[in-house]
Amino acid sequence: MSQQDGFASGFLTGAVVGGLIGGLIGALVTAGKSNQKDEEDRSMLNSERSDPKAIRARKRELKAEASIEAARQSLEDKIAQLNSAIDDVRQQVSTVKGTAEANTHERVLEP
Repeated sequence: MSQQDGFASGFLTGAVVGGLIGGLIGALVTAGKSNQKDEEDRSMLNSERSDPKAIRARKRELKAEASIEAARQSLEDKIAQLNSAIDDVRQQVSTVKGTAEANTHERVLEP
């Protein structure tokens, strides 16, 4: 039973830490590409060869990207809330488990 508890907590910790590291790396890579794409967008919008349909399509695309970014931020906030809830439950379980073990030891001592 002790090994299963150790495995489960280690697995959850690894999953959370791996997710956070992967998220940070993804955010850094995306930020670099975003800056490069912003420069391309400005040059495309300012070029004289762009027709009105292309400009409208590009503006729609930019709005869609902004909404995707807002959704990503919202998901990150929810993940943080879930991680906090997991930590709270983990503390409650360890407290209950510690209380149950103390009660078990008391019962064993009382013949």
